[in-house]
Amino acid sequence: MKTIKTLLVAVLALFATAASAQNSSEVTYKYLPHWYFQANAGAQYTLGEAKFSKLLSPNAQLGIGYNFNSVLGLRLTANAWQSKGGWTNPSQDYKWTYVAPQLDLTLNLTNAFAGFNPKRIVDVVLFLGGAANIAWGNEEASKLDTHGYELEYLWDGTKIRPFGRAGLGIDFNVSDRVKIGLEAAANIGSDKYNSKKAGNPDWYFNGLVGVKVALGKTYETIEPYVEPAPIVKPEPKPEPKPIVKPEPKPAPEKTINVFFKIRESIINEVEGQKVADMIAFLKANPGTKVNVTGYADAGTGNPRINMKYAKNRADAVTKALIDGGIAADRITTDAKGDTVQPFAENDMNRVTIAIAK
Repeated sequence: MKTIKTLLVAVLALFATAASAQNSSEVTYKYLPHWYFQANAGAQYTLGEAKFSKLLSPNAQLGIGYNFNSVLGLRLTANAWQSKGGWTNPSQDYKWTYVAPQLDLTLNLTNAFAGFNPKRIVDVVLFLGGAANIAWGNEEASKLDTHGYELEYLWDGTKIRPFGRAGLGIDFNVSDRVKIGLEAAANIGSDKYNSKKAGNPDWYFNGLVGVKVALGKTYETIEPYVEPAPIVKPEPKPEPKPIVKPEPKPAPEKTINVFFKIRESIINEVEGQKVADMIAFLKANPGTKVNVTGYADAGTGNPRINMKYAKNRADAVTKALIDGGIAADRITTDAKGDTVQPFAENDMNRVTIAIAK
């Protein structure tokens, strides 16, 4: 009996030793916050009316960043070289020079969804941020043959404009400290970047390839240990959930902006669809009333004439509502002339604004 007991103890000890050896061979990794340097080169495409190949230009970028943890980081870069613009008639392109200091928040999507693993070959990184684009050397735009058309946003000297940006990077891990990366970014700024007035933001896109070097250790290896089994406590009885009364729905509201041509108060087909939508809304919500206010732009005419246009525009929308079956006692009509300018762009103030609630 004693011999059997001794044998059992020896077998149990052997299994314990084997299990311990297996656990010690399984390692985990602890991410270490660190600084890094990166350098990139590639091409930029500035969105415009010319052919794609005509609007490509060289691009370079230098930066330094800090990773707070395996997912979140912050980097400061300087992106620079050229931007281009295109003119269609006659077809011609023009370029200028810029440098853009950029501050980006970086998010390692691979680590966020799959966990940190320094032995992984590929990481996908999302970045969001902003830039101060410092541009100069716009002489080629000044010399364009525009057939007499004036470039409304033509600029010279040095201009500084804010830009928002977002992009995606793919890093290939060469070693613990060195990565080879591909990066694509979209940058959006004001309409005045390429000297042409288009009524929408200007865009440029960067495609870069480069290297990223960590300035220090990026992780450390940790030998795991076997934790003792946790003490299971009985779960407390759940408290009864309070009865939540549904919040009352907000009263329905709708606003339309009906735009007019200069010196006109006629509702065209496109703007008439907005009025039709408002009529449908008012019929669907009989408890609502609508306020109709006419405006004129301050950039043309004079106060007396502009007040006349504003009243005519307000009356035109009011008549269309009544003709569409809306009772007159649900409508209030007003005119501001050019004393109030609801929009920053001058031409957009030839408008009637109708607010129903």
